[in-house]
Formats: sequence, C-alpha cells, structure tokens
Amino acid sequence: MLTIAPFEEQHAPAVREFNRRLQAGGAPADYVFSESPVPEWLPPGPGAPVYNRFYIALEDGIVRGAYAVKHQEFLLGGERREIAYYHHPLSEGVIDRKFAMVGVQMLIQAQRQHPLIYALGMDGTDQPLPRMLAALKWPSCAIPFFFKVNHPTSFLRNMRPLRASAARRALADAAAATGAGWAAFKGVQFLAGLPGAFQRAEAEEVAEFGEWADEIWRDCVPHFRILAVRDGCTLRTLFPAGNPNFIRLKVTARGRLLGWAALGDVRKQAHPQYGSLRVGTILDGLARPQDAAAVVSAAARVLEMRGVDVITSNQSHYAWRRALRRCGFLPGPSNFIFAASPELSRNMMPFDETILHSHWTRGDGDNLLQYVRPV
Repeated sequence: MLTIAPFEEQHAPAVREFNRRLQAGGAPADYVFSESPVPEWLPPGPGAPVYNRFYIALEDGIVRGAYAVKHQEFLLGGERREIAYYHHPLSEGVIDRKFAMVGVQMLIQAQRQHPLIYALGMDGTDQPLPRMLAALKWPSCAIPFFFKVNHPTSFLRNMRPLRASAARRALADAAAATGAGWAAFKGVQFLAGLPGAFQRAEAEEVAEFGEWADEIWRDCVPHFRILAVRDGCTLRTLFPAGNPNFIRLKVTARGRLLGWAALGDVRKQAHPQYGSLRVGTILDGLARPQDAAAVVSAAARVLEMRGVDVITSNQSHYAWRRALRRCGFLPGPSNFIFAASPELSRNMMPFDETILHSHWTRGDGDNLLQYVRPV
C-alpha cells in the first residue's frame, strides 16, 4: 500500500536508492530528487514568509515517488490566503509501468492537503504533469512569453528552433552573415515599440529589497485580482542579498518610486532551446499597471548594458503584457503553463478574465532555483 509522508532524515537512504533506480533505469540525468530533507531553495524556518516542504511516496519502506510543495500567501478575492505550488514530482512510473499510478496518487494527496494549489512552468502541455492535470480537470493556460533580441547574429546562430533543419540552418546563417537578420529584428522590434509613449525611469541596482519595497506592495494591492505577497520580507527571502546571481532593481522617475524588478543573466551551455546564448530574464517585478512599461524599459536597459544576447519574460497581467510590447518585445510560443486545482479555479471565475488581471511570473514557479544553483 502506498502512503504519502513528509520527507524526514530517516528516509534519506531510501531516497538515494530511489534516485539510483531511476538513473539505472534510463531516466534523464536531471531526474533526481533532493537527498536531503531540508530544501536547498527556500527551506522552512521560523517566520519564513515562503518556504518549501518535501514529501515522499512509500511502499513498504521503499520510496516510489517524491514531490515538493512551496507555501506562500497570496491576495485572493481581497483576502490573504495561502496558495501552495506543486513542483518537482518524480515517480518510479517513468521507468516501470507497475508504478504508473504513483504520480496520480501523489497529486491527489497534495490537492487533498492543499485545496488551493497550482502548478506552473512544466515545459509545455505535452509533458506528463500537464497531461495528468488536464485528466483531473485542472483548468490551465499558457502564460505569454515575450523576447527581445539584442544581438541578432548570435541569436540566429544559436537559437535551436530556428536551426531545426538543414534548410532553416542555411537561412539563419545567411541572414546572420549578410546582416539581413540584424535589420529585420531591429526593424520589427522598433515598430513593435512605437505605439504610445511612457515615462522614462531610472533603475538603481540594490543589494537587497529594503523597506521601500513595502510601499510598492501597498500601492499595488488594489490593482490585481490574484497576487503573491511581494512585500519586502518576502522579496528578501526569494532574492536574498547574499546571492550574486540575482540583479535587484529599484525603479524611480524624477524621485518618485515606481516599482522594482528582479533579473537574471545566464550564459547557456548547449541549451536545447538557446544553445550558447547569453540570456537575460525579467524574472519578476511589481508596479502599478500604469507604471509597468517604465519598469520594463528600465529593466531591459540594464540587461542590454550587461551585454545579453536576448531578453525574455513571461507575464500574465494585461498591463505587463502591453508594457513588454511597448518596449519592443515580441511574442513567442510559450511552454510556461499555469494550472489551477478545481478549488483554486472556483475562486478564479471567470478563469480567462481573472488570469488577465492576475500577476503570474517566473518568480511564482521554480525558475528561481537555477539562480540558487546555477546550471
């Protein structure tokens, strides 16, 4: 009989053996679970505003699956309520069909313990987890993806989807060599950013998010239907001062505080999508809807000055989507999927409209983990 239990120190040898079986069975190299019950990313602790807990699926003392749950408060329907994030589920079913139902049992137990729960990211709707969520009637949607190319030549020579066939590689190489690609990207992005003017803002890189972040939080609360608590204490937990991999920005205009942004800057290595591109990412940010474009523009300038090849972001709120377009970003296909449990989705009706007025970003998923443990 399968039981779900919190991962404790006594289970560590069984988790190591679980990982060993997965790798021996041909699972992907990154298909391993933490062998410590204390999460490396967002460990629980006294007063922690956001934290992870690990759970394991046991059969006669043998680990057959594991998953993580991130706990965080959100504003939902005008009230502060905890909404859980279900992530990193691993099941022995990936190598042995005898355990095919382990993933379903883990998800059902997580949903039973945390009725208000969501999943985010998941690399597209064709992956096992989103397919399972769809079968269990979790409403879902893609959080739109936007990108801005700063170095078209590097982009054309590295972006894997553009080079998926010999014909595509030849076209991309020709566009890079002749300068046609540079002209095309710069022209399209210029035209995309023409409609409407917005206030120019200044971005100050800061070592940590101070008390001033609480002012932004209070100003923004009335403007979002669903919003993860992003006060100063939470931001200092998500983007800790001791981690140099995060770029933290305080954005102002003529001395007036507008918002903040958290950025990433990573050189990819043989990435399945980006090749060896240097990718800048607007991971998270917060501002009133009318100030979103100024914050996006300031954040993009910082990444451009750092020399990234391309800037990316995923944003759900209509004002942040519009802000990215006004700053010359182009829409692209998104594999960043949001799915809500039935109980959470009942609090989000009408679902599609609520998404447009809610703030879901990469900061609400597990994308931050790569900046804790760069890859």
